[in-house]
Amino acid sequence: MNPLIVSREKKIEEFCKKWNVRELLVFGSALRADFRPESDIDIIVDFKPGSVHTLLHLAKMEEELERVFGRRIDLITRKAIEQSRNHIRKKTILSTMVPVYVA
Repeated sequence: MNPLIVSREKKIEEFCKKWNVRELLVFGSALRADFRPESDIDIIVDFKPGSVHTLLHLAKMEEELERVFGRRIDLITRKAIEQSRNHIRKKTILSTMVPVYVA
C-alpha cells in the first residue's frame, strides 16, 4: 500500500465515520509504481445502508480528502462504477481496487 495512504489511516477512519462510509477503496496510480508527486488519488466510497448523499456532499467530501492528502482527489461512488456502461473500465477498476477502510 502507498505510504501516503498508510500514514493517514487515522484521518481516513475519522472521515469515513463522519460521512457514513462503509468502505473506502483506492485504485489507479496510487497503487502502482508510476505514482508521482503530481499524481491524483482515485478513491471509491461505498456508503452504509440508508445514507443519503447529494452531489454537494460528494464535492465537500472530495475537498476534505484533498486536505487530508495534500493533493488532488478523484472521488466516485462504488454504485457509479458498478452502473457504468463502460464495461472495460468498470472491470479494470473493480478488479484492481484495494480497500483502505472497511466499517
